[in-house]
Amino acid sequence: MDINLDGSEPPFEETYKNLFHFLNQKPTPLDNTHHPVQITAVESKDLPLVDLGRLVSNSEEEREKCKREIVHASKEWGFFQVVNHGISRKILDEMTKEQKKVFSEPFKKKIKDNCMNMRLSSGTYRWGTPSAKCLTQLSWSEAFHIPLNDISSCESHHVDKNNLSSTVSQFATTVSELAHKLANILAENLGHEGSTFLKDICLPSTCYLRMNRYPPCPKYYHVFGLMPHTDSDFLTILYQDQVGGLQLVKDAKWIQVLPNPDALIVNIGDLLQAWSNGVYRSVEHRVVANKTVERLSIAYFLCPSYDAIIQSCKEPPLYKKFSFREYRQQVHEDVSTLGYKIGLPRFLICG
Repeated sequence: MDINLDGSEPPFEETYKNLFHFLNQKPTPLDNTHHPVQITAVESKDLPLVDLGRLVSNSEEEREKCKREIVHASKEWGFFQVVNHGISRKILDEMTKEQKKVFSEPFKKKIKDNCMNMRLSSGTYRWGTPSAKCLTQLSWSEAFHIPLNDISSCESHHVDKNNLSSTVSQFATTVSELAHKLANILAENLGHEGSTFLKDICLPSTCYLRMNRYPPCPKYYHVFGLMPHTDSDFLTILYQDQVGGLQLVKDAKWIQVLPNPDALIVNIGDLLQAWSNGVYRSVEHRVVANKTVERLSIAYFLCPSYDAIIQSCKEPPLYKKFSFREYRQQVHEDVSTLGYKIGLPRFLICG
């Protein structure tokens, strides 16, 4: 079968035809995929909502209450929403508009990293799941993975400031400040007030944005938009459209996250769970595919340098000390061998 590269859609069915060939005659529920806990039916809920405007309140009581809500949500849910976050509606709307433009480019242009008029690293555009060994390990999605360094490089080299690069730059600057503000609040709660640990190791050269698109999926009952996983970073901040599809595990159940047009979603990553010695929770989440409607989102990942050492800040430690490079290598090895990520359990100190 010839694969058409002139259209904008990635050739999922043609590329992964061997996986689709083995579809059972009867539909296979997605929850039959590998999962560490027993999963029951999906519920829809609003995530904890935090108004960050109170952080600049004249009332110390209000400021401290806001911080306590952030800490509580990070412990109990590993996810929360924030409003009055400092990123304007204009920037968010422009971001969505520009995302639609770039994802509508021909597939053959996207795979050459040649459709954003920015100086981007090789391999910026990604789609599907090359390591998938079965359909439930296939992610029906495409993404542009953009290191913040590439964005600053565009500015320093005076690359043509088109709407996309300008909007991405504005978004990246503001969301990076927000991520560090939230991380500092969480560190302060653990007795590290004024600590520059995260600021020193999470630099523009190590953090990145990922623009995501989840195309309509005719096989939506058999594949995920994004397979279940946890994030291999300290903190993730997500802006999503109103289509919905993000789900997370809470109390051994998949919870459907109800979209909020005014909110950003924040979730704890594996590194913050390890550093906090399990105080904050990195929670498994996924995106379910949609039969008829595309979904767009953009995520910011607060990551350290590969040489950064992650160790628990409390005694006795739950996790072995490891470098970010070691962690990424272990994740890559597991995904390549097993088809899925194991993550932090690999680094638990037994006994």
